[in-house]
Amino acid sequence: MPSENDGVMIVLSSPSGAGKTTLVKMLSKMDNYEISISHTTRQPRPNESNNKDYYFVNEGEFKRLINNQEFLEYAKVFNNFYGTTRTPVIDRLNKGKNVLFDIDWQGADQIKNKKLDYKLITFFILPPSKEVLFERLSNRDMKDKLIAEERMKQFERDVLHWINYDYVVINDNLENCYSRIINLINAEISNGSKDYDLEYIRNHVEKLTS
Repeated sequence: MPSENDGVMIVLSSPSGAGKTTLVKMLSKMDNYEISISHTTRQPRPNESNNKDYYFVNEGEFKRLINNQEFLEYAKVFNNFYGTTRTPVIDRLNKGKNVLFDIDWQGADQIKNKKLDYKLITFFILPPSKEVLFERLSNRDMKDKLIAEERMKQFERDVLHWINYDYVVINDNLENCYSRIINLINAEISNGSKDYDLEYIRNHVEKLTS
């Protein structure tokens, strides 16, 4: 049975290329923060290793886990499946660890709907502009501009889900963005006052979608 000594679930989502994975890795360096490792059917990128970045599995194994209802959340993104298994997450929370999730809006919705008895704080990370996002996607280990363009189209759809998150943070500068997230987490945990301007975020989203 969850208690006040339990850890907190912290979700970071963002359109592809807005920086959530880098931010999750930065947050995981703090005491008592651990990343929830997802299962995925996509191929590893050159710098990724199995059981550290992801559990890389084939589609048959992924579907077996779905049928056994082992996922806390899962989604199909860019033709690949991604999912978080329940047991390791609950074990960590019960040991007082704060668990970080690097997942998309579909996964975030599913975790919210599970209504687990643990504190959940959700963040949506946005780029400062569409131009900056396209540049980041083009500089990635991308085979061609077509992938970046496909992800820009996806961005138009993903950005609309910002409204379902507790906080939206603009990644204009990585260190500043990281500090804002930590301040908001600390304020949430201690019920302190939060420095958060919803109107500013609303205007920024309008600029990104116009």
